[in-house]
Amino acid sequence: MVMAVLLVACFIVVMALLAAVVFRHLLPLFRNPGAPSGSFGLPLVGETLGFLRPHASNTTGAFLHDHITRYGTVFKSHLFGSPTVVSCDEELNHFVLQNEERLFQCSYPGPIRGILGGSSLLVVTGERHRRIRAMALAFVASAGLKPAYLADVDRAARAVVASLRRRRVVAFCAQARQVRSLGTVAQHMQFAFGVIVEQVLGLSPDEPVTGRILEDYSTFMKGLVSLPVNIPGTPYARAVEARRKISVTLEGIMDERWKGDGSIKKSAFLDVLLENKDLSHDDKVTFVLDSLLAGYETTSVLLSMLVYFVGQSLKCLDQLKLEHESIRSSKGTEEFLTADDYKKMEYTQRVINETLRCGNIVKFVHRRALKDVRYKGYVIPAGWKVLPILGSVHLDPALYVNPHEFDPSRWEGLNQTAGKKFAPFGGGLRLCPGSELGKVEVAFFLHHLVLNYRWRLDGVDTPMAHPYVEFRRGLPIEISCHQPDPTPWFVGQ
Repeated sequence: MVMAVLLVACFIVVMALLAAVVFRHLLPLFRNPGAPSGSFGLPLVGETLGFLRPHASNTTGAFLHDHITRYGTVFKSHLFGSPTVVSCDEELNHFVLQNEERLFQCSYPGPIRGILGGSSLLVVTGERHRRIRAMALAFVASAGLKPAYLADVDRAARAVVASLRRRRVVAFCAQARQVRSLGTVAQHMQFAFGVIVEQVLGLSPDEPVTGRILEDYSTFMKGLVSLPVNIPGTPYARAVEARRKISVTLEGIMDERWKGDGSIKKSAFLDVLLENKDLSHDDKVTFVLDSLLAGYETTSVLLSMLVYFVGQSLKCLDQLKLEHESIRSSKGTEEFLTADDYKKMEYTQRVINETLRCGNIVKFVHRRALKDVRYKGYVIPAGWKVLPILGSVHLDPALYVNPHEFDPSRWEGLNQTAGKKFAPFGGGLRLCPGSELGKVEVAFFLHHLVLNYRWRLDGVDTPMAHPYVEFRRGLPIEISCHQPDPTPWFVGQ
C-alpha cells in the first residue's frame, strides 16, 4: 500500500514537472498573440535539430522550405533555447541589420561566446563593439589595395598554384584549408591561411610556429560548431584547450616582437596591436582568432565554392581565362598584380558574386529584439531571437530568375555591392570589414589558376551547410595543365 502511494506521488510530481516545462515552453505563444504564425516544436529542444539538419548549401534545405510553404517567409519557431522569429524576407532582413543597437542586438548562443571569447567582434555589443570594430577597420586600412599587400597575396597564390603541378586529382577543399607536409620540419601552408598570418602576425607560411597555430585553429573551429559539452575528450573541450594553446603561442610571438630581435618579421598591424593599452592579452588573442576566422576560414571556403561552380561550367572557365589572359598580356612576366589589374577583373567579380549568392557561406546571423517591434502587421516581441536567413533571400525565385542556376551573367550592368537582396557579408554596423580583402585574394588566386589549368569535378561532391559549409569528399577535381611544359610561367619570379 505504501509502495503504491509512493508510485502515485512520483507520478504526480513527474507530471507536474512536465506540465511546468510545457507551460513555460508555450507561455510566449499566449503572451504574444501578435507574433507571426509558426510552430514551437517539442518542449525544450523546440525545432533546433530540424533547423540545423545538414543540407546542400545551394538550397534552402527541407526545414525552411517546409516552413515557408506553411507559414510564409516570416514565421515563429523555438530555436537555440529561445522563442524566435525566422525571417526569409529581404525587407525584414534589411530592417533588422540596419537597426543594430536601436531595435535589435547581436545575440549568439552562450557556448559560441564561450569558445570565441567575450571580446570577439562577433559577440560584443555597444561601445565595446565599436571600439574593436575600429581596430578591425584599421587592419583592413593597413592592407587595403596597397602594393606590398597585393604583392604578398600574388606571391602566395603563385606558390600554391605551382604546387598543383604534376597532379591529376586534387582534393581541393583540403588543399584550400589544410596543411600539406613537406619533409620532417617545414610545412607548406595553404593560400588563405598563409596570407592572413603574414599580414596580422608577420609570420611566413613555412615557419613551424605557423603550422602549430593552424593545427590548433583547426581544432578550435571543429569545436565551435560542435555540441556544447565541456567534458574532456569532446570537440568542445578540445576547442577550449586549443584556444588556450593559441593564446600561449601568441604571447610568445608578442614577446619576441617586443624584443625586436628580428626573429619575427615586422608587421605594422602587430605593432599596432601590441601598442594598444586599452586591450588585455586575451582581447588581443581574440582579435587574432577573429582575423583568422574572417581571413582564413571564409576565404578558403569561398575559394573552394568557386572551384566547385566553375568546374561545372566550361563556358565560365573559358571566359575567366580570356579576361585574365588580357590582363597578363599587358604585364611583364615578372610583375605582380596591382590594384588596377584587380579593377579590370569585371567578369571575375560577377563569378565571385554569383558564387556567394549560390553557395551561401554565411547562412544566417543571430539577433535579439530589444523592444517590441511592429513590422508589416505582426509583432516581434521584446527578448525574442530574430534570425535573418541571408541564404534564403539569395535563392528566392521572386528575386532571382532560376535562382538555383549558377549564372554570372545575371550581374551584368548591376551594382555588385551588398543590398537588400544580396547580403553575403551581413550588413549595417556588422558588415564584414574585410570582405573586399577576401575578394581580392580569391580574384588573384583565380588569375593564376585559370591561366595554368583546366579542371572538372571528379565524381559527385556537394557543398553542405552544417550550418558551416564543407565538402564531404574534400572536393576532388581532375586538373590538367594548359601547357605541356611542367614548369609554370611564373616560377622563379
